[in-house]
Amino acid sequence: MSKTPTPRVILETLLPQLKLAAAYARFLQPRIAALPAKEPGENFFAAALTHADLSIQNLVEVALLGMFPQIRFYGEEHEKSYNTQYFRAIDLGPQDDYLITLDPIDGTQFYLDGHSNYQIILSILNRDDFEVVIAISPAQNTYYYAVRGEGAFRGTLELDLESCSPLRVGQAKPTVLLGWGLEGLTAKLPEHYKVIAVATAYSKNVQIPNLNGIFSGELSGAVISSGKFIDGAALAFLAREAGFIVTTLDGSSLPPLYACEDYQLPGLIVSASTSVHQHLLEAVQS
Repeated sequence: MSKTPTPRVILETLLPQLKLAAAYARFLQPRIAALPAKEPGENFFAAALTHADLSIQNLVEVALLGMFPQIRFYGEEHEKSYNTQYFRAIDLGPQDDYLITLDPIDGTQFYLDGHSNYQIILSILNRDDFEVVIAISPAQNTYYYAVRGEGAFRGTLELDLESCSPLRVGQAKPTVLLGWGLEGLTAKLPEHYKVIAVATAYSKNVQIPNLNGIFSGELSGAVISSGKFIDGAALAFLAREAGFIVTTLDGSSLPPLYACEDYQLPGLIVSASTSVHQHLLEAVQS
């Protein structure tokens, strides 16, 4: 195998391991026991941690070190992993020296509470932008992926990459999602929108959409306060490749990754149409 494999080759090589991780996550969910929270704080989503987070990251790390031992890798649980020390680096490098990032369970609280819309998100980052993102929803037997400049695709976990169907903007419900800390925008949006503010709407018993709901038509737009490389920014790249409108909170284009700090983009607006984007932008700017 080439010493500098293309992002698509990396994705193709890792896909069987990611499907294995998905099967593990699906099996473990009804049996899971929560580990101590990562750190105290008001955001219980960020604090949630399970055995699945750690085990899935370990699985992907073993695969990477076995197949791409020179790759850069940053996993959400890097501080707790025994494998971090064996990767060449955990940060962005020069152009075409790719960084792989992993959120082993995006939506850990959803996962703990038995909801189906948690995800495994793996990305391949270049110095300036994402090259590849794959977001797997194990409980929904679905995955989405995007390759830079090639669009976005959707398929069931039985399908290989080439058998997936193009993911495009479709008819969406007039529902918008407000990320943590943005619930104050609710009153500033037009009345015809149903607004789901994560901080106030989350329920252990009734599932609410998360950001990936924009791909299934559950959401016509979303606003998040920051786009972490491992999750929000990765899903925003998927959305961009599928044709959604993605900007910062002031309506400008996204900055290059190398200009960002702490592995995250600034706040983001993701919209299925120009009218929804305009309404969300006006709400933010007001």
